[in-house]
Amino acid sequence: MSFFNRQAAEQFDAPTTAVEDISGDYTIDPTHTRLGFSTRHAMVTTVRGHFTEFSGTAHVDAANPAASSVSLTIQTASIDTGVADRDGHLKSADFFDADNNKEITFSSTQVERDGDDWVITGDLVIKGESKSVTITFEPTGSARDPFGNLRIGFEGGTSINRKDWGLTWNAALETGGVLVSEKIKLEFDISAIQNAQEA
Repeated sequence: MSFFNRQAAEQFDAPTTAVEDISGDYTIDPTHTRLGFSTRHAMVTTVRGHFTEFSGTAHVDAANPAASSVSLTIQTASIDTGVADRDGHLKSADFFDADNNKEITFSSTQVERDGDDWVITGDLVIKGESKSVTITFEPTGSARDPFGNLRIGFEGGTSINRKDWGLTWNAALETGGVLVSEKIKLEFDISAIQNAQEA
């Protein structure tokens, strides 16, 4: 390895210093956040997608987790599975009916700590149906970025049954089973920036 490559590798591998107290108010950074999902298709393969337009805020209280809160708003029509025809079907009245249900929202009702993990329960609203879901988030780090912003990161996920929100469309397969699984896995990779007044 050349001197320059070794120096670059050492710089890349240099440890970062985590911020001990991450308490404060945050705004989700959509350019470094992924709100994804996956489900089985035709019983044999997995379809993955994500939403491209969303906004969210969080209040983090490390000393008193129960005082923490999260709010998220997703633009329904921003669903993206990489296939235009499939996205169009998902936006139609068969599924999300995006023309009449423009937003998907999540508002926390309870926040707890389980060791290092954060367990967030809240109301997920899709097509006017509100159901409670619980998501466990693992912290992935905290640091000051080159612009002086305090950033925190979390990864989490859960599984839901889409029928609970009225997303019932399906088609039977000749070989048995259905075209689209009722079970949906939700996947979250979150990056949030502390609000300027608290930085």
